[in-house]
Amino acid sequence: MATAFYPGSFDPMTNGHLDVLLQALNVADKVVVAIGIHSGKTPLFTFEERAQLIRESLAETLPSAIDEIDVISFDNLVVDAARAHGASLLIRGLRDGTDLDYEMQMAGMNRQMAPDVQTVFLPAGVASRPITATLVRQIAAMGGDVGAFVPAPVLAAMKNKLNR
Repeated sequence: MATAFYPGSFDPMTNGHLDVLLQALNVADKVVVAIGIHSGKTPLFTFEERAQLIRESLAETLPSAIDEIDVISFDNLVVDAARAHGASLLIRGLRDGTDLDYEMQMAGMNRQMAPDVQTVFLPAGVASRPITATLVRQIAAMGGDVGAFVPAPVLAAMKNKLNR
């Protein structure tokens, strides 16, 4: 039974994140969605809000898979957090060649530190390749419509949070 570890900030969960999560569920029996917590950053959503939005987004898209994920927080090395949760796979989404260059470096370093944790690259779907959580936050903060970039529960939460 393979457990995959899918780390990120998920602030907010985007359609790209959801696409990669759905793919990860095809390669693992269980996926641990791991929200990185960095004390130096001020996120739009709290950990609890992000965790709930991830669950709601998956439940809306693929309700039968909700029991196949756990949502946790971590503030240490990804490979250490993956090991602590029994994961043998580390999921990384790729949008383009720039992502690949960066992710290959990270995969190499992670493999040196944890040869028992295999990095798996999953390509973003065509529709979600340009999406980044940073751009979504910026567009929403300026009053733009981000409905095409995030799942419906996230859109509702963003409108509520930004009072739009």
